[in-house]
Amino acid sequence: MKKKAMLSFLLLLTLSLILSACGTSNEKADDKDTGSKETKKTLRVVTDAAYAPFEYMDKGKIVGFDIDLVNAVAKEAGYELKVDHVGWDPIFVEIEGKRADFAVSSITINDERKQSYDFSSAYFLSTNKILVKEGSPIKSAADLKDKVVAVQNGTTGQEAVEGLLGKNNEKIKKFENNNLAIMELNSGGADAVVADNTVVEEYAKNNPNDKLIVIEDADAFDAEFYGLMFPKGSELRDKIDAALKTVLDNGTYTKIYKEWFGTEPDIEKIKAQQ
Repeated sequence: MKKKAMLSFLLLLTLSLILSACGTSNEKADDKDTGSKETKKTLRVVTDAAYAPFEYMDKGKIVGFDIDLVNAVAKEAGYELKVDHVGWDPIFVEIEGKRADFAVSSITINDERKQSYDFSSAYFLSTNKILVKEGSPIKSAADLKDKVVAVQNGTTGQEAVEGLLGKNNEKIKKFENNNLAIMELNSGGADAVVADNTVVEEYAKNNPNDKLIVIEDADAFDAEFYGLMFPKGSELRDKIDAALKTVLDNGTYTKIYKEWFGTEPDIEKIKAQQ
């Protein structure tokens, strides 16, 4: 009886030690796991993914120069991103309503927008250019007068054309995005499209069968700079802006730019705007 009791006691003691050891092992593993896992905040970013090569849909995924850039900036700043395609006009509604952390969509920084939104430093130099069919009599911005011109609504391209033809000119056709504006040109419903140079240049290059040419008129169209757009008073803006400047300085921006456009960016001109 004594022997059995002793054996039972030893068995219970052994089992207790085993369980205790297992518990300690799990706690250390948990501690180790907790220490090794870095929790990153996910930011919501909105865009209009109909603006190749900056942001567009490819097999259900949002891709483009802007997307690669903001992912690099977010990584530098220590954030994850969730990018949502909402359309052009809704971008401004989402940011003003503070339902997104920031927007990236080839958004030109200008004084009017600065009244309602905060912007990062400039990250891209652009200008508007004219897209026409081969054989068109249009050779400059002055030739757009009395012509039907397609633009994306709410863009600086629209503003530029309104400056040439008049704000309420019925010959200015406004579309939700540049793809629709270019379709109008191809179908014969417009004589020209005015949009950011990279957009029209990439379209003409990638669609040779459409037989389109791009016309530059530096005297008619000012240089523009894109920025990331934040809600007014955003506390996030400075941190993201610092990461953007780092990406511009350390060669990451140049690498991404060359991958998408095949040329060297004018980094110094972009930095001069900062």
